[in-house]
Amino acid sequence: MTTPSSPNDQVVHAPHRPLTDYYAGEEERRGFLRGLFDRTAADYDRVERLLAFGSGPWYRGQALRRAGLAKGMRVLDVGTGTGLVACEAVRLVGDATLVTGVDPSSGMLANARVPTGVTLLEGSAESIPLPNASIDFLSMGYALRHIGDLSAAFEEFYRVLRPGGRICLLEITAPERAFGRSLLRLYMRGVVPVVARLSGSGAETARLWRYYWDSIDACAPPARVIDTLAAAGFSAARRHTEGHLLSMLAEYQAVKP
Repeated sequence: MTTPSSPNDQVVHAPHRPLTDYYAGEEERRGFLRGLFDRTAADYDRVERLLAFGSGPWYRGQALRRAGLAKGMRVLDVGTGTGLVACEAVRLVGDATLVTGVDPSSGMLANARVPTGVTLLEGSAESIPLPNASIDFLSMGYALRHIGDLSAAFEEFYRVLRPGGRICLLEITAPERAFGRSLLRLYMRGVVPVVARLSGSGAETARLWRYYWDSIDACAPPARVIDTLAAAGFSAARRHTEGHLLSMLAEYQAVKP
């Protein structure tokens, strides 16, 4: 299913309201997230499999391919974390030296398992340490909710892409129906943290997954994300789903004219 861009220009800055159970405001949010990801990096890949819902390597590769990633393209993976999306990008472009990963968490970068040749840089979505018009394709895996200012980030994405460059932002969206929303909330706030603890992960990893649900539940609706991409200058902005469980796994796609 494809959702076209809305005619209304409703730009999103913060992707959701402050989640005051975790932090008080924007300054605290950045420090909270950096610390949380640093402390949970060693467990991230193991617990991420619990949340995959079919979004493992096969799905990530298919999403990148659908968005136009092809052999020989130069790729930037924003919010690369432990490199799950970057690894699929390497497989598709055929050369690890064409792929760069950026993440604000030094702990995640230290635990990244990427092919030799991939460049890993510390940086944020709003301040990417790359020159103008230097990449062909930009990806981001489930990190949109962790950006402080979506409008600023999308303008930065536009800056580093060459004309004709494409983006693919993988994201989880809370189901619209109350039953689906309740089911996902139970799984992410209840089941995943418990399984994480039983599998040997620390309390902080359980807290990370509870935070994940709270940020998903509070996130701006897809239409406003699409509007914000359009306002940053992108064309053909859309949200694509493939009929995944509860229709919660989606890809935001757009092109720099």
